[in-house]
Amino acid sequence: MANKELHIKNMVCDRCILSVREILQRNNIEFLNISLGTIELPNSIDLHQMEELQKEFKKVGFEILSEKNERIVKQIKAIILNEIFQKDSDTHQNLSVILTENLHFDYSHLSSIFSKTEGKSIQKYQNELKVERIKELLEYDELSISEIAHNLGFGSAAYLSTQFKNSTGITPSQYKRSQQGRNTLDAF
Repeated sequence: MANKELHIKNMVCDRCILSVREILQRNNIEFLNISLGTIELPNSIDLHQMEELQKEFKKVGFEILSEKNERIVKQIKAIILNEIFQKDSDTHQNLSVILTENLHFDYSHLSSIFSKTEGKSIQKYQNELKVERIKELLEYDELSISEIAHNLGFGSAAYLSTQFKNSTGITPSQYKRSQQGRNTLDAF
């Protein structure tokens, strides 16, 4: 199979990059670069190598994506993860604009692909991740609800609290007291 770039599903953090790097090295496969969801290869790999990689990746929860729509969904997820977990809080831009600019597709097309593939809207996915980020920040106990709301682009602490309660059934303050636990990012 002729691939110079592989797209990998479920790569959500730096530890994932390390895992992929170890698998490639164990299988003596040269690579140029590894980033979230993408491996750049200097040469094509054959079908046997591809099958072996697929088996190795599956053991640790990854999957090589072959369908174009799956790759687009993976890219959408990576962008949303970056916006929520890595981005500077002072640069809040509409997600539809960010996705359109980065992926060079009309937002309605991206939204349709995402919904068909994932069974939920981009907005619902983004909200689920934001709730997990809120939980994380509450557990750190370093920021107020207002600061968290600002950092994640919510209009107010009240709106954040409403969204959080709609998603979890409890308020951020109740969560902070209960420490119920978070979901892992690869669950998304």
